[in-house]
Amino acid sequence: MKFIEFGIGNRWLLRTETELADGTEYEEKGIVGPIQFQSAYIRVWIWRTVLIIDLKEGIKFKEKNRNEFKLIFGIVSND
Repeated sequence: MKFIEFGIGNRWLLRTETELADGTEYEEKGIVGPIQFQSAYIRVWIWRTVLIIDLKEGIKFKEKNRNEFKLIFGIVSND
């Protein structure tokens, strides 16, 4: 699965994060194709609280164990 993200808080303004079947993941600068659109989301991470608004999964809150600030628009893609 791929996550193409645009916004502040990540290493790059535009990046692609790829999750492999074994649970490992890696990120690359820019958009890495091919893209098979599955969903789109907005992620707002303020300190330890993350608000995710996803077209497919709805609205979710998550708690993380580190303080961050991120404002991200993303697209979920199947490989």
